[in-house]
Amino acid sequence: MKDIIEGFLKFQREAFPERKELFKDLANQQQPRTLFISCSDSRLVPELVTQREPGDLFVIRNAGNIVPPYGPEPGGVSASVEYAVAALRVADIVVCGHSNCGAMTAVATCQCIDHMPAVAHWLRYADSAKVVNQARKHASERAKIEDMVRENVIAQLANLQTHPSVRLALQEGRLTMHGWFYDIESGGIDAYDGSRHAFVPLAEHPEARAIPGKLSHAV
Repeated sequence: MKDIIEGFLKFQREAFPERKELFKDLANQQQPRTLFISCSDSRLVPELVTQREPGDLFVIRNAGNIVPPYGPEPGGVSASVEYAVAALRVADIVVCGHSNCGAMTAVATCQCIDHMPAVAHWLRYADSAKVVNQARKHASERAKIEDMVRENVIAQLANLQTHPSVRLALQEGRLTMHGWFYDIESGGIDAYDGSRHAFVPLAEHPEARAIPGKLSHAV
């Protein structure tokens, strides 16, 4: 805790004065352009990875970067998604998984987590990704886990579309959705390209989108 307090004092002494005008503007309002949904893992810091300043990202973090499907008893994630899309009117949503994810490792390798019933229940929201992952053959356990992380990103993008606010924003063409896989060791990001149905290096394909602006009307 001492290190955290010293960090705060350094922020107050050095970082805050450098951004004094920014914080003055943010004191009474926020206008983030992106909702960033990532894992709670301490090794993934959204603002650091994307080099964004305070006020740029509206962030949701939880075990496994999970978004439960919309239901009659919405929880904190659902409420945060709704606020970001309906009130703040973000233009983009990013769902970002990462390498060596503990949550997805537990799911992919069928680890017993009965001693953590809340975690076990939470990870059931990754069941659709697990089914796809288990049906495939993998060259190694590491490959299986990384595939699980990617499939979970795709599954959570699908869950997001069950939320009324998200569905409406997509239909109105004012929201784009992105699925990312962040590699901790290399610092690289693979982005899900919905047109290719595959993850591609973001550095080489900055135009990659999981779900572009406007959904087509049903025939």
